Amino acid sequence: MPINRPLFTDIDLQEAVDRQYPVRVFQDDHLVNSGGFIVRFTDSDVIIQSRVSDLTYYSRSNCQFFEVRP
Repeated sequence: MPINRPLFTDIDLQEAVDRQYPVRVFQDDHLVNSGGFIVRFTDSDVIIQSRVSDLTYYSRSNCQFFEVRP
């Protein structure tokens, strides 16, 4: 059963970038992305790559991010 780890701080997000575990993104209590990888983050945004040319920008203040560990 996979473990869902919430990503709150810059340190959490940097670990997710380094480990390249898939993440789940929730916005307004709805799952909006699953299985992508965090490629970059700023103070206001998190950039997730789902496929080779598919980058999606999510607001850190409006979304919740969870790392999915096998």
